[in-house]
Amino acid sequence: MTAKIIDGKAIAATIRGEIKAEVEKMQAQYGVVPGLATVLVGDRKDSQTYVRMKKKACAEVGIQSFGYDLPGDISQEELQKIVAEINARPEVHGILVQLPLPAHIDEEAILSTISLEKDVDGFHPLNIGRLSMKRRDPLFVPCTPRGCIELLDRTGVEIEGKRAVILGRSNIVGLPVSMLLLHRNATITICHSRTRNLPDVVREADILVAAVGRPQMVRGDWVKPGAVVIDVGVNAVDDPTKKKGYRLVGDVHFDEVKEVASAITPVPGGVGPMTIAMLLQNTLESAKRTVGMA
Repeated sequence: MTAKIIDGKAIAATIRGEIKAEVEKMQAQYGVVPGLATVLVGDRKDSQTYVRMKKKACAEVGIQSFGYDLPGDISQEELQKIVAEINARPEVHGILVQLPLPAHIDEEAILSTISLEKDVDGFHPLNIGRLSMKRRDPLFVPCTPRGCIELLDRTGVEIEGKRAVILGRSNIVGLPVSMLLLHRNATITICHSRTRNLPDVVREADILVAAVGRPQMVRGDWVKPGAVVIDVGVNAVDDPTKKKGYRLVGDVHFDEVKEVASAITPVPGGVGPMTIAMLLQNTLESAKRTVGMA
């Protein structure tokens, strides 16, 4: 059995098309265009690339983007002041502070400064708190976890009643995706660096979400035949045959696992494109709330 490849790039393109149509409808009916502000602190090349990709994605679907490129030595107080000023701009419906921030900045304090109604990354403590409670809906769900669930839904994977194993317990992916799966009535197991007999635990999964940041850690004999595998990891490994000298791989050994699983996301081209699509979706939904469409 060779797994079905879950094409995140194609699914994300479909979602962007849906968003573009809704943006055009909103503009025609209400004269409002959704707006996303990105805050970039410092000159990290990877962060600059991510922000550039987000701005390009906004342009593709008709969302306005507002960029704030700030020096790496900005003070905590000045950064909080700028975020508060962006909160007050009515044309901005979503605010994204690109992480990681420089070491002297308190990330939690900055994320808490973002207005709850504009927290399109879904990292505000109140949004995360509501996500972790029964019968409470956060205003926004973090983009990568939401993208994982969207991939399962649009591939026709049934979640209810299934055993889901999540590799990794980060605030950004592992914990929120666990909560989303639990809310959909999956039985969840969260694994981490202290989990004993890890391959045996992983082998129980009907749905496996790998988000640990260790290249090709999950081998073929770790996976239950017929399992659905969502690989969130993006890791650079040396490859002298490539122009850049490296290639990107996931947390799952793709070539081995695709011979066992029923469906699997590739890296790149799986979860990655969905993260940006969900950011656009969250920004659209924020704008819809302001005009009474939601």
